[in-house]
Amino acid sequence: MAFSKQVVVFLVLVGLFNLCNAQGLKLGFYKKTCPSVEAIVKKETASIMAVAPTLAAPILRMHFHDCFVRGCEASILLNSTTNNQAEKDSFPNLSLRGYGSIDRVKSAVEKKCPGVVSCADILALVARDAVSFLNGASWPVPLGRRDGNVSNSTEALFNLPPPFFNITQLKASFASKGLNTKDLVVLSGGHTIGTSHCSSFTNRLYNFTGVGDSDPSLDSNYVARLKRRCSATDTTTLVEMDPGSFKTFDIEYYSVVAKRRGLFTSDAALLADSETRAYVTSHATPQGSKDFLKDFAKSMVKMGKIGVLTGSQGEIRKTCGFVN
Repeated sequence: MAFSKQVVVFLVLVGLFNLCNAQGLKLGFYKKTCPSVEAIVKKETASIMAVAPTLAAPILRMHFHDCFVRGCEASILLNSTTNNQAEKDSFPNLSLRGYGSIDRVKSAVEKKCPGVVSCADILALVARDAVSFLNGASWPVPLGRRDGNVSNSTEALFNLPPPFFNITQLKASFASKGLNTKDLVVLSGGHTIGTSHCSSFTNRLYNFTGVGDSDPSLDSNYVARLKRRCSATDTTTLVEMDPGSFKTFDIEYYSVVAKRRGLFTSDAALLADSETRAYVTSHATPQGSKDFLKDFAKSMVKMGKIGVLTGSQGEIRKTCGFVN
């Protein structure tokens, strides 16, 4: 019993520590040191999205993957070294793209304000502006994050919720980062943009329980369609997560999930919990669009405060792929 109390006290202290750090973030943080930072980021991001709008999804996912490992401190951007395999080379991150875009934005900011703006803040801003470019939500991004100097591939494996998680595992994963069940179902709506490799869901098509069967929670007609796209060993073909609408940040994802056509086990899991199922069904109609965008903005602000470094912690990297 004493041990349990100690664990509870420890978790409370960790939560308070993260909260104190998050309070070090504020709107207008660079008002005096780099007042044009948001304008620079928005301009560069718009230029990138105009040429490659499909980068929005992996950049949004990059921000999510950064925050879930060590907090939002840009450890996802660090390159591996001879003696260390970094997060970006961990299996869950191998399909991420857009590192060069973050470097491009960082370079533009460095030209105007050298050594002032962190890579963590730039990643948070680019993710926001990329989503906004696709007619999605927009949100105020409190700034003041500093960059970490540790990145370990193993930590990505243990901290990132994989696509095969069930609802209990998903809720526990999000709760460990200070996010609640509503944040889980709302942030899952980010799957309204982007694609996935077949290998992330073919287990649901060909050998779900080890006897050559399909996942019964996946619509049988959709199973047949997906089998025409993906063989059991396909690792290269890309499939839209929100068919017909994967380049627009909208509410269609919830209609897809409600029809039992979410690609991942983690998508289907949203129908296995009363709270997440209620959100899915109520937002599977166009009427829920404004509420979803508002909810997504709120959850993104919350996610962007996970485990941040502020004040004198960490550093301001000169180049995002390397510690100073």
